[in-house]
Amino acid sequence: MKNIDAKGHVTGKSIYVDDIQPIKGTLFGAVFTSPKAHGEILSVDYSKALAYPGVKTIITHKDIPGENQIGGILPDEDLFADKEVHFQGHPIALVLAESELIAFEARKLIEIEIKEKEVIVDPRVAKEKGSLIIPPRTFNLGDVDSTWDQCTYIFEGKADTNGQEHLYIETQGAYAQPMENGNIRLSSSTQGPTAVQRAAARVLGVGMHKIEVDVVRLGGGFGGKEDQATPWAVMAALACYVIEKPVKVILHRMDDMKMTGKRHPYSSDYKIGLSKDLKILAYEATFYQNAGAAADLSPAVMERTLFHSTNSYFVPNVKATAYSCKTNLPPNTAFRGFGGPQGMFVMESAIAHAAKEIGIPSFEIQKVNLLDEGDEFPYGQIAEGVELKKIWNEMETTNLISSTRQAIEDYNARNKDSKKGMSLMPISFGISFTKTSMNQARSLVHIYSDGTVGVSTGAVEMGQGVNTKMLQIAAGMFGIDPSRVKLESTNTTRVANTSPSAASATADLNGKALQVACSALIGRLKDHAAKCFDVTIDDIKFEKGLFSNSQNTSSLNWKQMIESAFMARISLTENGHYATPIINFDPTKEKGHPFAYHVYGLALTEVTVDCIRGTYDFDAVHIIHDFGKSMNMDVDLGQIEGGLVQGIGWMTCEEIDYDENGRLRSNSLSTYKVPDIYSVPKVIDVKGVTAEGSELAILKSKAVGEPPLMYGIGAYFAIEDAVKAFNPNYIPRFNAPFTHEKVLMGLYS
Repeated sequence: MKNIDAKGHVTGKSIYVDDIQPIKGTLFGAVFTSPKAHGEILSVDYSKALAYPGVKTIITHKDIPGENQIGGILPDEDLFADKEVHFQGHPIALVLAESELIAFEARKLIEIEIKEKEVIVDPRVAKEKGSLIIPPRTFNLGDVDSTWDQCTYIFEGKADTNGQEHLYIETQGAYAQPMENGNIRLSSSTQGPTAVQRAAARVLGVGMHKIEVDVVRLGGGFGGKEDQATPWAVMAALACYVIEKPVKVILHRMDDMKMTGKRHPYSSDYKIGLSKDLKILAYEATFYQNAGAAADLSPAVMERTLFHSTNSYFVPNVKATAYSCKTNLPPNTAFRGFGGPQGMFVMESAIAHAAKEIGIPSFEIQKVNLLDEGDEFPYGQIAEGVELKKIWNEMETTNLISSTRQAIEDYNARNKDSKKGMSLMPISFGISFTKTSMNQARSLVHIYSDGTVGVSTGAVEMGQGVNTKMLQIAAGMFGIDPSRVKLESTNTTRVANTSPSAASATADLNGKALQVACSALIGRLKDHAAKCFDVTIDDIKFEKGLFSNSQNTSSLNWKQMIESAFMARISLTENGHYATPIINFDPTKEKGHPFAYHVYGLALTEVTVDCIRGTYDFDAVHIIHDFGKSMNMDVDLGQIEGGLVQGIGWMTCEEIDYDENGRLRSNSLSTYKVPDIYSVPKVIDVKGVTAEGSELAILKSKAVGEPPLMYGIGAYFAIEDAVKAFNPNYIPRFNAPFTHEKVLMGLYS
């Protein structure tokens, strides 16, 4: 089944928030923010802005009837700054005007006086000053301290990863409309409709039932709209509440980049110990997460870093500690991989360090330490359904590893001014929200009297194809043509208390909830069919939309059965609820079974570096991936390819740059570089491994949203392999992204 949104996207007919036709009287908002990263607000003069023709009013913290608080995990983030500002881009007010242009022009006239305070942008500095979001956490397995004496090789070092701008095509935005009886309808570009609903109700001082949040689709999210869509939607709702008119707030691209958080930068220390036969006996890592000025999702992101600190390897003795450091940057937030890639990069850096010092390729260490069935993760979960060795062996069986290595050696021997390099990047990524209570979902299914079907779930479509998969499930279970099924928008009135579309769990959770509802309806219809045919329910067969008795002497097609059931007053509506079984985690012990299952895979990346210019081209990426039993390979391959290239971008060209005063210098597409078509590997070859899948995956089709991003980490180490071939004296610095400038310095350092 092809992606059901593709035609609408390419013909420009898909509806996003800014495509909603404004209602008469709609006002447009422009957010005024702090020009300083940290300080005390001494005065704000709005008079000139208010006098600007077309400006209606300016909304500030003084207009809030409820709490000036939008923090999710921790209540530490105000909607509008009151007495202090904590980052450049900290919202202070919302200018409302007759047009967007007027609002933006009037915003320039606001005068503010701020008494500046110390600015911290480095997480290590924040840690030393005791500026932490939450207390540090440590995962332990075995006894690291007593194991170092048993190690033949011990290496220590530092590894840093920068942030990453989400750069969704559709910027943040929302449209609020006043309804009857003080209710508000919010159209929001959010991955978390319930998070928006909850925060809006809190700020307005009303019950959640007064706020309806509706999401048709997003023009990309990547985690950036999980929590950070909330402030703009709440501002629109607040303004709508105060002036009783529709309000639209759509961020300009440069405002979006300035005001919103990114992927968390990390600075980390590692220590790794290996035996003579290259077994990793001990591993210690300390992560300094740059959380920004408020918690946002940093505590959960930090936790997932710890969960993935050993990546795809079994290490019997582990100590991983993480600090969530409070700095004067916009609060950093969820991004595809959610802290996992940052942890994996440190482990891969430690292995690369060890391999260089020992004088062997990294893959020799990687291979002998791969996870196996029954191995224990540092957080206590036992590895199940592990496909890593099978995947590695499959890549070896095709001679891909050895032939690529030989071809690279031959090329490098013939070429002086360009060198090739390669890397292998295995992945093991856990699927579930790490907060157990979030692993639940609901669905609402209506069968109309003509046999057509309406489906509502909590899944938000943001380009990942989840609507296509939901449609597949409903049409497949009912045995009807997909054209007879309508996927409704994601709406908090139809499906309440949703978890955000995140953590690669959206299709699993909402698909399972949809299965529950469809199964209940089918059971009800089979019971009715048994009465119609005067047989027991066990004698009823239901296949491809046809109800018949076991002897096939009586039958009703789908439409006939629905008409009959409706006339018999059988309920044709059902709610489905699903909660992932088994999973649990005890943060007091830092042990448990937090993930429903893991996704495994292996990528071989080949690169050519121009040793005169410091530029590089990715020749090929070969991937063997654990899809389980893919329910839609076209959709899943799209996720693999997109995730890979996004990961390559993070590791190579996407460089977030703040100055010492907390000002974002990479604030536009002229100063922040994302992969273009010329950055994409010339060959992306993806194969699936034959696998059973997991019962906890929808139709045994494993999650595919986040895991492929980690394949992009291999880009860094492939480039490094080529640099080492040119410069034998090269000293690895493990500082991503590996930009062309850094490559050039590495070639000649």
